[in-house]
Amino acid sequence: MSESRQVITVLRPADPESPHSIPPGLDQISDSAEVRLTDAEHIAGDIAGSDALFLWDFFSGALQEAWPAADRLKWIHVAAAGVDTLLFDELRASDVTVTNSQGIFDRPIAEWVLGAILAEAKDFHGNFRLKTTKTWDHRETTRVQGATAIVIGTGAIGREIARLLTSVGVNVTGAGRTARENDEDFGVVVASEDLEEHVGGYDIIVNAAPLTAATVGLIGATTLAAVKPGAHLINIGRGASVDENALITALREGPLGFASLDVFEEEPLPQDSALWELENVMIASHMSGDVHGWRDSLAELFIDNAQRWLDGKSLFNVVDKDRGYVPGKRSAS
Repeated sequence: MSESRQVITVLRPADPESPHSIPPGLDQISDSAEVRLTDAEHIAGDIAGSDALFLWDFFSGALQEAWPAADRLKWIHVAAAGVDTLLFDELRASDVTVTNSQGIFDRPIAEWVLGAILAEAKDFHGNFRLKTTKTWDHRETTRVQGATAIVIGTGAIGREIARLLTSVGVNVTGAGRTARENDEDFGVVVASEDLEEHVGGYDIIVNAAPLTAATVGLIGATTLAAVKPGAHLINIGRGASVDENALITALREGPLGFASLDVFEEEPLPQDSALWELENVMIASHMSGDVHGWRDSLAELFIDNAQRWLDGKSLFNVVDKDRGYVPGKRSAS
């Protein structure tokens, strides 16, 4: 191997028999770089001498323990939009560039959010329950057009949600790090730190914020107590952004009317969680962005970025390691 030949290590899931254990398309870069396959058990040995790391096993925290062996690492790409499980202090302080898979999940998650809103407004859950007892119960439902929504998180996913909800007549406001007006997608953006002062004006509350120090526990007891009676909370961000005990109380006693949850503090959601028993909760298994073909799309994005990196071009989706997300829209930087 010549000295200029780059080494790219791929961290794959531990089960080599899984049909998804190896990302497709690696042959497209194997002529230009040495590609190593590793798993959490062996990464400490394989990361030595590696120039780049692809976290195909995107929830793995194995890199932190193996970090002392990363002697020439320059770039990490993660097959996920969220990087909260990846960013540890030593990595933040290093010169290693981190990129993510922003853009793959935006539309699927926005469609899931719209679906959850329609399902609750039109009482699809009630229809399924009544069907099990062959009960004919005529009811009136809620109009979605004209409803108000606040989307917490003004990144790519939050913006796609705002655009899709706006297209069906929902009046959308954003909540982000800084308050501003005349935003391209939200119009008005309020400060997330002032959330409890604003949530009472909205029928729908969508959490699409990345998990950072500022968003852990962002939606707590005080904020939940301030929501509009009957409001619908949708969480597709991170479970740790919502205080689950306070959420359960707000669902049982009010004022919250319904919750559509795709993420949780602990996943899988424990069998003894009270959320399973509440009729005004819809539970999904962290799947809002996982449409058919999503793994292929993740692999294609990595191959595209890897070819850019090998050619000395700027990378897409560079994460601000201090903020914990990609600032602005998808672009090379």
